[in-house]
Amino acid sequence: FKLKTKHNKGHIAQVVCDATRLRHHAQVVVHKIMKKLILILIQVLFLCILNACEMKHTEKELESNFTIEQIADLRKITEFFKNSICDDTGLDFKVCFNEKNYGSLLVNAFELLSRIDFDEQQKLYKQISSTTFDEIWMFCEATRYPSKRKFQDICSVYDGKYQKYLIDLGKKNIRIAKYADKIQASGGFNVFDIGLNEIFKENSYFDLDDPNIQLILAIHFLSINDQIKRNPLLNELEEPLKIAPLE
Repeated sequence: FKLKTKHNKGHIAQVVCDATRLRHHAQVVVHKIMKKLILILIQVLFLCILNACEMKHTEKELESNFTIEQIADLRKITEFFKNSICDDTGLDFKVCFNEKNYGSLLVNAFELLSRIDFDEQQKLYKQISSTTFDEIWMFCEATRYPSKRKFQDICSVYDGKYQKYLIDLGKKNIRIAKYADKIQASGGFNVFDIGLNEIFKENSYFDLDDPNIQLILAIHFLSINDQIKRNPLLNELEEPLKIAPLE
């Protein structure tokens, strides 16, 4: 009976030991599973954040109005504009605008334009395809008053892809809708249609992180730059525009 009791005790001890090992093993397995689950959750959360950013700044309107080749040209336009107005071309669009204080009321559009080399801008025109250029710009005859002098000016192509693109964007951004209306009504680009100070006001409709807004600003200010610098003598004789360089 004593031998049997000892045997039972030994068996019980072995069972307890095995149970302890199993419990420890189970804890290790559960710990590993939890680590994997946490890692997966972090990855899913990160992807959700990325998708949210992508959804916020979609290129749906761009892709529905332009071909792949034309979109590549439009990116060249944005990049040229950014590189022209930024000292450090490595900066992103928004940081550049903030660092140069372009949103200040003390800094006007003409000071920004002083940074854009018109000769280089004309080279840009040749670097993009004519099919892209002709969907954005056209050259029209304008008249300067009171002298009634006629001159060549850069205008917006009525019902071109760019105007249609602006109209599509305007469906979700009322400020762009107003801008599109002005472009269509006047057939041209006016320096007062977009104020630099309104870009930086609180809750602005001009989100500088949005590639669509970057493109619109690039085309707008390059158009104004063309208008001013294409006919410098005429501007000087009729309505001089002082373009002071930035310090």
